[in-house]
Amino acid sequence: MKEKHKGIVCIIISAFCFALMNVFVKLSGDIPSIQKSLFRNLVAAIFALAILIRSGDSFKWEKGNLKLLLIRSFMGTVGIICNFYAVDHLVLSDASMLNKMSPFFVILFSYLFLKEKISLFQALCVSGAFIGSLFVIKPSFENVNLVAAGIGFLGGLGAGAAYTCVRKLGQKGEKGPRIVFFFSAFSCLVCLPWIIFDYHPMSTRQLLILMLAGLSAAGGQFAITAAYAHAPGREISVYDYSQIIFSAMLGLFIFGQIPDSLSFAGYAIICTMAILMFLYDNSSNKVAIKK
Repeated sequence: MKEKHKGIVCIIISAFCFALMNVFVKLSGDIPSIQKSLFRNLVAAIFALAILIRSGDSFKWEKGNLKLLLIRSFMGTVGIICNFYAVDHLVLSDASMLNKMSPFFVILFSYLFLKEKISLFQALCVSGAFIGSLFVIKPSFENVNLVAAGIGFLGGLGAGAAYTCVRKLGQKGEKGPRIVFFFSAFSCLVCLPWIIFDYHPMSTRQLLILMLAGLSAAGGQFAITAAYAHAPGREISVYDYSQIIFSAMLGLFIFGQIPDSLSFAGYAIICTMAILMFLYDNSSNKVAIKK
């Protein structure tokens, strides 16, 4: 129970950090998504490197974990680039919603590859949270750029696959800072060739904003890594939908966006699903303990 509670707290913190990251990415202006991704991951890599050096941990991964680290890094890079593209070409709430497909993929991949069981009630709660997110963004395919939306959906898939690998790596004893550093360094190396041949000059303001996006991403990355190391995806992934609420709040204070009645209905549905999931998991664990 204590491990699950830690996972819930960590995933809510990560949701706020990633919502803040998307705001900074949008504020940075007309810069290629890959260039934004490089700066985002460079800050995270430096952050993780400092933690590893300070803690005295080895940079060498645990035996047998290299394949998972590579898959996590590749899928995470795909997820970030696709998400940034969606943030740049869609309204912020639409991009956030598409990225929130990742919990569905976490549950699916956890079932397929980690053999974690899914109860009917848990599946219904996650589905309910998804319906709530639709109330928030009110998608209309007639008005959405289908290419950008498809890329955003692919970003959710990449993130889901990456977080599933993080869950498995945590089970195999891999340290969080090492996972973050490996991923961030890998992503920087992948993006570097594009930046060398197609660099877009940036103002000081844009550079500072991207540094803030990187710091927010680093906080989110460490928090999400800790979350899936503490608890199974089926138990905590629903709480990741809090990012939609954080995005709406940040949109209100920064961009002056005021949610309508349907959005507030969506917030209520999402929070209700999260509470029901929490109560269900507590009840199930108590029954298991008595047995």
